[in-house]
Amino acid sequence: MSAILVVAEVAEPVEADAASVRTGIHGHSFDASLVKAALAELVGTFVLGVAIIGTAVAVTLAAPGSGVAYGSLAVPLVAGIALALLAASVGPISGSHVNPAVTVALAVSRRFPWSRVPAYVLAQFVGAIGSALLVWWFYGPKARTIAHLATPEPALGVGAGRVFAAEAVATFVLVLVIAAIANEREQASAVASVAIGAALAVAFFISAPLGGAGVNPAGVLAPMIAAGRFSDWWVYLLAPFAGGTIAAALYGLLVDG
Repeated sequence: MSAILVVAEVAEPVEADAASVRTGIHGHSFDASLVKAALAELVGTFVLGVAIIGTAVAVTLAAPGSGVAYGSLAVPLVAGIALALLAASVGPISGSHVNPAVTVALAVSRRFPWSRVPAYVLAQFVGAIGSALLVWWFYGPKARTIAHLATPEPALGVGAGRVFAAEAVATFVLVLVIAAIANEREQASAVASVAIGAALAVAFFISAPLGGAGVNPAGVLAPMIAAGRFSDWWVYLLAPFAGGTIAAALYGLLVDG
């Protein structure tokens, strides 16, 4: 009888973490090539950056697209659509984090291996810088001198503290949805992609009126570096990490107990 009890205890499942669960968001494998995953993150962050920065620059310069100028609502919409498309395309390869705040938050909540974090973050920053430079080339000198490559900054009369809170809450929303997707691995990939894209659009709608919407340290610092404009850069660097980490930790507490 005691032997049976011992076997039952040994067979009891252990708590899942990044070491024991070998797949991440959209079913991508942690055992797959890190080089391929990092390359997917670089390409994904590049595409997302071109979509967001390019659209924001077009809005600022009132540059026409298909005969008409974009409105300000185009930026959150293109951000959500682009992320949904990336989640569906490169998601199975890397998880399509395309955001250092997402990568770190998932690692903190033990849904992503820490050993992969440096390669992911480096790839994301390289992709983001490449996207800023390409948009600069697309739109010419005015993209940098007038539109400042869409670098966000606090709205008139809004202090850094309120922008920090808005950025943190916006990233909280995004990462909360992503953490749920990471936890429900049997969820249909199409539904997951749309949900994550919608979460980014909502995050932009929350933060944009107050601070221009960053929600992504790489996506903000890259155009700041290219434009040479560093308005309250520390807010856009730290707030997404804070909001994302809190979201992942809270979701883990709610689900894992």
